[in-house]
Amino acid sequence: MSTGYEEEVLGKAYDSRLMARLLRYMRPYKLQVAGALVLLMLASLLGVVGPYLTKIALDEAIPNGDGGQLAFLAILFLVATVLIFVFQYVQALVTTWLGQKVMYDLRTQIFGKLQQLDLAFYDRNPVGRLMTRITSDVETLNELFSSGVVTVFGDLFILFFIVAAMLQMDVELALVTFSVLPLVAYAAFLFRSRIRGAYRDIRVRLARLNAYLQESFTGIRVLQLFNRESTALQRFKVLDDDYLGAHLRSITYYALFFPVIQLFTAVALALIIWYGGGAMIQGAVTIGVLAAFLDYARRFFRPIQDLSEKYNLLQGAMASSERIFRLLDREPAIRDAAPTVAPQAVTPGEIRFENVWFAYGGREAGRRDRSREPGRGEDSHGPAAGGAAGASEPDWVIRDVSFTIAPGEKLAIVGHTGAGKTTLINLLMRFYEPQRGRILVDGIPVGDHSLQELRDRIGLVLQDIFLFSQSVEYNVRLGDGEIDDTAVASALDAVGATPFVERLPEQAEQPLCERGASLSVGERQLLSFARALAFDPAILVLDEATSSVDSEIEARIEAATDRLMRGRTSLVIAHRLSTVQGADRILVMHRGQLVEEGSHSELLATEGLYRRLHELQFAGAAA
Repeated sequence: MSTGYEEEVLGKAYDSRLMARLLRYMRPYKLQVAGALVLLMLASLLGVVGPYLTKIALDEAIPNGDGGQLAFLAILFLVATVLIFVFQYVQALVTTWLGQKVMYDLRTQIFGKLQQLDLAFYDRNPVGRLMTRITSDVETLNELFSSGVVTVFGDLFILFFIVAAMLQMDVELALVTFSVLPLVAYAAFLFRSRIRGAYRDIRVRLARLNAYLQESFTGIRVLQLFNRESTALQRFKVLDDDYLGAHLRSITYYALFFPVIQLFTAVALALIIWYGGGAMIQGAVTIGVLAAFLDYARRFFRPIQDLSEKYNLLQGAMASSERIFRLLDREPAIRDAAPTVAPQAVTPGEIRFENVWFAYGGREAGRRDRSREPGRGEDSHGPAAGGAAGASEPDWVIRDVSFTIAPGEKLAIVGHTGAGKTTLINLLMRFYEPQRGRILVDGIPVGDHSLQELRDRIGLVLQDIFLFSQSVEYNVRLGDGEIDDTAVASALDAVGATPFVERLPEQAEQPLCERGASLSVGERQLLSFARALAFDPAILVLDEATSSVDSEIEARIEAATDRLMRGRTSLVIAHRLSTVQGADRILVMHRGQLVEEGSHSELLATEGLYRRLHELQFAGAAA
């Protein structure tokens, strides 16, 4: 089964470019990294002391009957063991701290980037995929930094010091010991190739499982309504079994690899006993050297096992870092402008659309065709202005729309579903940018406003209400410290939300369930109105804001908004024409074009689309 969440295909097991970029995150902590490396080197050096002390004891202290030397060697052995424990303990603390700090920095950077990206990016990327970036992908890199990048040097130090000690004691016996290394290298190569495929299978199957879980829990009401729980469970069992099988395959490879390494270790020990024992009989090797070699051989193959495991950690980190950096390198389609130092507004609250064309996914979002703006070349009426219409022409959602909203005017936009009404709001808020034409707020193109400046001027209330799982007052002020408790209370009172808020156990401090599920649709809508009004915008935009509430709540909202719209520019989008009859002016949209304009009475007097919509709605209501 293929899902939109599957992007776990692995690239190269090691990419020097990605690794170099990852290591930059360790630069702020270079002292801690250096300290961890020094501790690892010291612990690795002390690790070869024990077998060497055993050699001295067997070759000198015991044959000579020197009890004092034997006691001294025992004390040295104990001190070395204690120091190894201390060094490894401190090193583990430092590397774990390092991994957590790098993970904190990465998560903060990713979250900041996700806050900057445009809505078109979220249209193309499922939420589950983005959550994976900031959770499991970062966690994989945490394992790399805390258990891989630094500690791999510990394994290399151990191998280096053991090899040096063995060569220093007896070169021929050392070469005999190392004769099994080609077999070990071949086994490690086979293991890496097999486990890499198993690792990919696990990641892909986990993506499928997570995607199905998210979909099932989101649609649990539908599953229960149509009694499809058993079918969903059977599908989950199939996916879970597939995931289990992938894990079992990886476990099988590990279960084979480690015994194989143990087998080669035993072969190396047997060779040491055979060759070293023969040399000892001939007097060429002492018993102390033989005992030290046996101990070194046991220790020699452990780091090789660790390095093979760290290979898998490395390839997972490479895949995760590639996805993370691809996200971090993405430039927002909506470029933020510097705050306007001296606004050129004629009158605050004016909105102008000038020959605006827009298509979702049609050409690169955020790149406006400057030749279509007024005063910049030929006329911009119709697709023919840019060349012959054909296969290359985008699927325009908005087509050559121009209108002006005067300061303080209440303008309504109506039309069939898909006519482009909400798209106009998205363009005004600069969630998207038009491919042609321009939009001005207070006489300044929206692209010349900073995003914060632009959105501070506009209060938006949507049909799809989103409430955070925090208190009522937080959902009104959204953490803005400039909106005090008095302003929150005033906003709640202005929209008629105070009565139901006072009925809550903790009133305005009452925590809400996820997406405000503990409230009714009407109550959630009232809070969304209070939120918009608490920020005291110069422009108020209502996008089907009362379509989900009953007549009583709608009447309360309309009474409140009528008072609050005074002195503000208001833009209302509605399907129900009864909600826009009091507008100063009504625009009628049809298939992305502005087809009619006028007051309610003026539009009814014409034989146009508005009159047909009015007749259909009120005829249906009467029936």
